[in-house]
Amino acid sequence: MLTQEDDVDAHALAAKGWTISAIARHLGHDRKTIRAYLTGGRAAGVRASAGDDPFERFVDYTRARLAEDPHLWATTLHDELVALGYVQSYPTLTRQIRDRGLRPACETCRPAKVRPVAIIEHPAGEETQWDWVELPDPPASWGWGCSAYLFVGALAHSGKWRAVLAESMDQPHVIDALDRVSRELGGLTSVWRFDRMATVCHPATGRITASFAGVAKHYGVSVAICPPRHGNRKGVVEKANHVAAQRWWRTLGDDVTIEQAQAGLDQICAERFDQRVRVIGDVRAPVAAHAERERLRAVPPAPYPATLGVDRRVTANCRVAYRGNLYSVPPELAHTTVTVTALLGAPTIDIATGGVVIARHHLAPDGAGVSVADHGHVTALNTAALAAFTDAAPHRSKQRIPPGAAAQAAAQQLRGTDPQPSTSGEVVDLAAYAKAANGRNTLQ
Repeated sequence: MLTQEDDVDAHALAAKGWTISAIARHLGHDRKTIRAYLTGGRAAGVRASAGDDPFERFVDYTRARLAEDPHLWATTLHDELVALGYVQSYPTLTRQIRDRGLRPACETCRPAKVRPVAIIEHPAGEETQWDWVELPDPPASWGWGCSAYLFVGALAHSGKWRAVLAESMDQPHVIDALDRVSRELGGLTSVWRFDRMATVCHPATGRITASFAGVAKHYGVSVAICPPRHGNRKGVVEKANHVAAQRWWRTLGDDVTIEQAQAGLDQICAERFDQRVRVIGDVRAPVAAHAERERLRAVPPAPYPATLGVDRRVTANCRVAYRGNLYSVPPELAHTTVTVTALLGAPTIDIATGGVVIARHHLAPDGAGVSVADHGHVTALNTAALAAFTDAAPHRSKQRIPPGAAAQAAAQQLRGTDPQPSTSGEVVDLAAYAKAANGRNTLQ
């Protein structure tokens, strides 16, 4: 059975043109085994269970004891476990501790600053280093909340690097950024190096996840995972992270769009960072010149088919913004939140609400600034706008409008009295008023 790492390496070597026999000798496996994995007959990490794991019931005790005392000798721990019913050997115990990552590292006893650091050679075309950078306080107009993310890729030999802005660090965004940055760098190296990011490997063990193994095989590269707490192993991309944060993000204005920010980053990389002079071996030249001597393989014509999904707010004119372009939706979705779904490499995007796709559009080039509208959406929007139109004059703010008859009648009911009958249209006899007046003026 091959591990995920051996499986990825086998596909990477096959992509370089190695024969099955050569790959089998290199990895130390039978040719039939290698052929089965290359043809898809077998999958890495899939094995029938051989029964219950006898060490499983001792895991909690072992983890607790090593958390209490990271320096506890394994022989001492073995003595304690034997008293609790452990029947396996001491080598099995040490292997289980190592494979399960049960012993925590004691950073107090091993500070990174006092450890010696070796110079690591990076042959041309061998390794690309990848890492995420969390960027605080993006412009409010982006709608990304309190953080933006930058996925950085750097060629370990020449130091050339490129990066892609993203609003999430999930696996589809990782795959999209890997493809885009690889094309900007000019091709693929033999190895991709990552730290223990959960979208690539299992952080506790460093084993490649099954979902990312398919990505590595699609691009024909091997995957190297840094040991825990060894950030200096990928120092080239770490330096690129620092440069991106201090020389680009720190001075980014509040009025720039996402596309303008990405274009500005690409420009400063090409015009400034690629022109840095470095001495590699006996050659003193700009980074761009060293990068031209990297032995890079071509990127596959289409990216790995991952599904990218982002949430967007619909504008008042029923448009959804996505990567520098606008796409139409039906008018009843104005001011609501929808999900834009794109299959990497596909020519269309879907816009859905509540899990139901309500619009599908041809994908425009990123940052083109075009508005892609469906004829039916335009007609429905015009109809809705005309239906809400009225030719009535607006009310004036200083107009005098006293209570009317209906309001006065309602007021009389609230006071508990009946409204007085109207005398409109009756003829009044003035003699009756005179007689009443004379009666009031007569002394009794």
